[in-house]
Amino acid sequence: MATEFEAYTPPQIAMRIEKAGVAKTRQPWHQTFVLGILAGAFIALGAVFYTLALTDSNLGFGLSRFVGGVAFSLGLILVVICGAELFTGNNLIVMAWADKKISAWQLLRNWGIVYLGNFVGALGTAVLILSSGIFDLAEGAVGQTAISMASAKLELTLLEAFSRGILCNVLVCLAVWLTYAGRSVIDKIAAIILPIAAFVGLGFEHSVANMYVIPVVMMSGDVVLPINDFFINLAVVTAGNVVGGGGLVALVYWRVYLVARPTEDHSGSGAD
Repeated sequence: MATEFEAYTPPQIAMRIEKAGVAKTRQPWHQTFVLGILAGAFIALGAVFYTLALTDSNLGFGLSRFVGGVAFSLGLILVVICGAELFTGNNLIVMAWADKKISAWQLLRNWGIVYLGNFVGALGTAVLILSSGIFDLAEGAVGQTAISMASAKLELTLLEAFSRGILCNVLVCLAVWLTYAGRSVIDKIAAIILPIAAFVGLGFEHSVANMYVIPVVMMSGDVVLPINDFFINLAVVTAGNVVGGGGLVALVYWRVYLVARPTEDHSGSGAD
């Protein structure tokens, strides 16, 4: 009999994620869309917290980025614990598609609705942040940090943005994978922090975070950022996220744990 302190095994995690992926694609579109809006807002709030943590930090480059990454993990914690639909995490639904439990149309429909919802949530949060005066904190230093962050993203080459998108969503999807191993809220929060701190600290690229980080600076009017460059960045980073999460995590674990799975894995993989 499993206890509340015993983690699910990797084969059980794979089964739980596949089952969750099927359930996600069967939700009514309006429920999925609203949950997508929430996830976009949650990730944006994590990005705001990261911006604050990085402002005027005297901890040095590496440690400042690590602390900022821990702050950013607030976003995925809210997504997982509060319940929301995040495009990058939903790349794991590829496991259910590869196992022929859902169709390609169901997969792409979910991604499209969630992606649009994430965008709406991120942009809405950007409007609220600008109207709140948060960027004026520390005599405008918080706003300057935001400008530096957005500008740096648009200065990446296409290869850099794509590669960082892949690496980002490997870590994001591994963080989500780890949460399926846990049985308690504390387990899930602990599982999220280090992978997310790693991707943020290392400067990897998250499409939903970029839906907030770049537009909020564009809307502030403090600096001119080309809108074409933003959409190119977003498209390339999104493609990288899909390859990283859907290909290097979901498909790999599907191949390892769900192809020709032993019979006993079926009986030991119940959800909470």
